[in-house]
Amino acid sequence: MSHQPIAPVPATAPAPVSAPVSAPAPASVPRSSSSPAVVPFGAYEPPYYAVVFTSVKTEAADGGNGGAGAYGETAERMEERVKGIPGFLGMDHAGSPGGLSITVGYFRDADAIDEWRSDVEHRAAQRRGRAEWYESYTLHVAKVERSHGFERGHG
Repeated sequence: MSHQPIAPVPATAPAPVSAPVSAPAPASVPRSSSSPAVVPFGAYEPPYYAVVFTSVKTEAADGGNGGAGAYGETAERMEERVKGIPGFLGMDHAGSPGGLSITVGYFRDADAIDEWRSDVEHRAAQRRGRAEWYESYTLHVAKVERSHGFERGHG
């Protein structure tokens, strides 16, 4: 999956409550005017749902035995497929140098989550993930009851 958030899908998503928040670059990575801004998923009118997938990948998924290519290709394919789910709002992704990865998908309602969970290609990717790519993972589904954002003014 890309490390940039996916813009909300206008056909299924209501207007944001506020503009997306711009996160500062880590202190060790200087931000240049030519690098893309890091922008988290914007605030939306609740209620909606957040699906939090936290994982630690295997060595194969991180590049051993050619696994990173297959993992990366599958992750990109899943990102494209989830965008087609009515009620999918967007996602955020972050990873640590130690190997912990967190992806948060935002969905308008439980039906959208159920549709994504039952997607045939997604189910196959889940099976392969358990067999080859993940040392461990957790999944949390939460109902968002409050949402707001902040963006520092520029200039």
